[in-house]
Amino acid sequence: MTTKRSASGKVVEFLIERAIFLAGILSIVFVVLIFVFLLKEGLALFYEYPLGRFLTDLRWYPISSPPHFGVVTLLMGSLAVTLGALVIAVPLGIGCAIFIAEVAPLWLRELLKTTVEFLAAIPSIVLGFIGLVTLVPLVKQIFHTPTGLTALSGSIMLAFMAMPTIVSMMDDALRAVPNAHRAGALALGATRWQMIWRVLVPAASSGMVAAVILGIGRVIGETMAVMMITGNAARIPTSLLQPVRTMTATIAAEMGEAVQGGDHYHALFAIGILLFIITFIINMTASFFIRRRG
Repeated sequence: MTTKRSASGKVVEFLIERAIFLAGILSIVFVVLIFVFLLKEGLALFYEYPLGRFLTDLRWYPISSPPHFGVVTLLMGSLAVTLGALVIAVPLGIGCAIFIAEVAPLWLRELLKTTVEFLAAIPSIVLGFIGLVTLVPLVKQIFHTPTGLTALSGSIMLAFMAMPTIVSMMDDALRAVPNAHRAGALALGATRWQMIWRVLVPAASSGMVAAVILGIGRVIGETMAVMMITGNAARIPTSLLQPVRTMTATIAAEMGEAVQGGDHYHALFAIGILLFIITFIINMTASFFIRRRG
């Protein structure tokens, strides 16, 4: 009887291992197929439109004559919103993670961690709508701008959306530091703050950097929220108080209008290729820091 159970257990274990292996292989295949599809549709643009103009032209006028498909304005809009979000989210994320991991009592720690992770489940379009009816008028009133649909509004909202990723990963990185580091620092006479800042943070730095990088990936790939509250003006911003248009918002806003197979259609896929490359580099960088921590 024991032998039969052992044999059946091995069969089940073998099937589970094969299923996990197959799932991993399929995920790689799907990513490759997506990239191949993007290349097929996006590179078709450069049969008629020079790659150099696509990467250097400062104008995005897809329906003008002749059309201009300059990605620079869209890239700068994405960078402005992303950098603004990081300036807000990273200091707050570090502070929240340290408080949750090292300062808050156990009951409050679990409550805060659950709340932060719950924020990640809120759909981005809901957050965009909330930002449109609350944040946008507030920015307009405080800074006396013609419109509240600015890069600053997008940065604030994206910082809020990136916070769950940053805080959760930083909290995990801080908790992964062995307790011997804490005990040793305190035994040598360090205060609690000195122990946190000079021992725990350097020890968890790889995981914390990975959290920031993944937060960047979360921000730069966001679509609906930025499309709703950044103004969608295809221009190079000189201030966060100006409207901007991001690459993701451009794809979402114009794909329905583009003629399938036309240059405009292929240009949107070319933007998708650029976004894919950027997010791939971001994820690979985060993976490097995570492996370094391990």
